[in-house]
Formats: sequence, structure tokens, C-alpha cells
Amino acid sequence: MKDHSLTVVALIGAARFSKRFCDGAKSVTMKSLAMVLSLALAGTLAAQVASQANSGYQTPQGRQSVAAGLGSPERDTTEKPGVLIREMMLQPGMTVADIGTGIGYMLPFLSRRVGASGRVIAEDIYDDFLAAAKQRVTNQNLQNVSFVKGTDTDCNLPEGQVDMVLALDVYHHFDYPDKMLATIHKALRADGKLVIVEYYKRESAMPNGRALTHIRLDMPDVIKEVEANHFHLIEEKEHIKNVQYMLILEKS
Repeated sequence: MKDHSLTVVALIGAARFSKRFCDGAKSVTMKSLAMVLSLALAGTLAAQVASQANSGYQTPQGRQSVAAGLGSPERDTTEKPGVLIREMMLQPGMTVADIGTGIGYMLPFLSRRVGASGRVIAEDIYDDFLAAAKQRVTNQNLQNVSFVKGTDTDCNLPEGQVDMVLALDVYHHFDYPDKMLATIHKALRADGKLVIVEYYKRESAMPNGRALTHIRLDMPDVIKEVEANHFHLIEEKEHIKNVQYMLILEKS
């Protein structure tokens, strides 16, 4: 779906290889051809690691259903945004990026915290989510918020201009974590921080044990994966008991 162009390239490459092989040796079998094509496709499809977590986002109707949950009034109690802002150590005057902002739930909290001298950059890959986030910003007259449209491999943030990147309930949606982490690393200032707030991969973290299938990695493996991409963990803490944790990382 997201990798149509890569799949076509893989198929063409496999076909060219097969033709050269046939012309030279005249002994290739249909089984060999099938194996070549299967390997090419497998390598392409394996790159997307969050297909299950993203299955509900593939249609406008699906995203509308997701948005209803993101905008629930109960979220102020369950997500604890005030506590989150304090624990991530966001300061007035900073530039903070909200990756995967969705309908912009966190934008008012981030905007008020960094103040008039600060800046908030809201990123998402879906136009309908960005439109909803922009409406929220307009309704609340937030003057220090700007928007960028990202892709599933690039958050499109300005290079070296961001003090803090917030990935709230977003990391498990990264189809290409290595590529996304590279663009986040590039966007952060030398002393910038990446803050990841994620669900535990355990039965209690989501209703009906959904986290066991929806969340790709539990906290220890998230730390390993992020640190393998030029970050260093400086703090970890539980954000919501048995539900969510927070990681604060710096560039390594």
C-alpha cells in the first residue's frame, strides 16, 4: 500500500535478473523464478513494521473513528497532559514538535507552556487530522503553533531547530522507525531531547488486552531500538501506572 513504488522496482529488478540468467544459462526453472520474486517482495513488505497498529487509519471513516477517541473529554484524566508537560521538562521559549499530532490534543498544553517566545510545530501525515488540529488551534487562538505534513519516513521538521520532540502514543505507529528516528535526530539541536510516551506491551495497558497485539515492542526493546539509532536514554519513568511510560533521550 505505502510501498507500491518499491514493490514495482523490486519486481522489475527480479525480472531483469531472471532474463539475464535465462539468456546465459538456459537452465533456470519456474521454481527459481518464484523464489527470486518471493524474496524481493518479502524484503519490501518486511520494511513496514506497524501494519496492524495502523490498520484503522487507512480510510477517512477509520480516522474519523480514531479522532473521536483522541478528542474525548475523558482524555484529560487518562492522559494527564499537565503532568506530562511538567515531567518532560518543557520550558518557556523552547521550540517543541508534536509528532503525529492527530487532531491536536496536546497543542494547547504545549502552546501555553512554551509561551509567546516559544514555538510549537505540529506534524502529521494525514490531511484530515491536520485540518482538525488547525481548527483546534484557531478555536483557541494559539498564536505560536505552525504545521508541517510529514510522511511515513520523514517528519519534515526544520533541521537543527527543535529543542524537544514529543512522540505521544505514536512510536508504535512508526512503519519505518529507523528512518523516522533519523529525521528526528536531524531536526533536534545539539542538546535537544526526544520524549517518547508509549503504552506498555502488557494486558493491562489497553482495554481487552489490546496492547498485546497493537503495541509492537515493550519498553526495554523500544529503548534498544531507539538507542541503536544514535540516541541515549537519560531518564525513564512510569507516566500512568501499568499503562504508559515515558522515555527522555538525547542525541548520542
